[in-house]
Amino acid sequence: MHIRKNCKDLTAVERKRFIDAVLEVKSKGVYDDYVRTHAHYFVADGEGGKRYGHMGPSFLPWHRAMLIDFENELRKVDDRVTLPYWDWTSEQSTSGIPWTDDFLGGNGRAGDHQVTSGPFAHRAGRWDINVQVTNDPFLMRDFGGWNNGVSLPGPADLEEALSDARYDSYPYDSTATTTGFRNKLEGWTVGQDVGWKLHNRVHAWAGGQMTGGSSPNDPVFWLHHCFIDLIWTRWQERHKDAPQYLPEKPIAAGDSQHGRVLSLDEKLTPWDVTPRQMLDHTGFYRYA
Repeated sequence: MHIRKNCKDLTAVERKRFIDAVLEVKSKGVYDDYVRTHAHYFVADGEGGKRYGHMGPSFLPWHRAMLIDFENELRKVDDRVTLPYWDWTSEQSTSGIPWTDDFLGGNGRAGDHQVTSGPFAHRAGRWDINVQVTNDPFLMRDFGGWNNGVSLPGPADLEEALSDARYDSYPYDSTATTTGFRNKLEGWTVGQDVGWKLHNRVHAWAGGQMTGGSSPNDPVFWLHHCFIDLIWTRWQERHKDAPQYLPEKPIAAGDSQHGRVLSLDEKLTPWDVTPRQMLDHTGFYRYA
């Protein structure tokens, strides 16, 4: 049983082992497969087909399966490595962990937003962006610059989601904003001035590649989603008596959401598991 730690609690040696493992997985071409997979399964409300990874109740178990799979790749390189998490409600400095030169590097420079520091800077020679929507080969970030300025969520923002005892609500998409922990955590808003919340807001705050379907191009993706996963475990602990996943049964034929939403025992393609199999993380890892 391995332990996932807060990134601020990693030792210098642990940070280096994590970085070295990520770079090795990248050098083998495996890393970019995860970027492609994430982009492929980013299916929006208005598109056809099942919403596996986003805008649906399977957002949390699908990403949990992805994190486990990626973590296993890192541990093939170094079995001392585990995924750390970034608690963006408390670690909000733009120069401290995780943005130090010996870890993820810093913000992008003015103009083209290119990251020029740290191991994932293009100038370091080991991090080409190959899965992208532009021709730029370098990692980009633009802290807080999205849509004329966005801030990281705080503890009160998170509590709004954690306090909701219902896992998800019909129609189980991005418009389920009144009740339902999943969509509050995922962060879609409809008809609100605030804009994106929580998970989505952090993607927007980081900027660069983190703002699109190919967001795993930025390694902070894994730390961000590791914290999202931890938040899910906290919700489960707080609401033990509530259904842990909804919908439990497939939506009936004739309903507009039929064939769009994954129920409890449907496969989380491309991962060979179901939401039910992802409800309990303790057989895979624990959090410090």
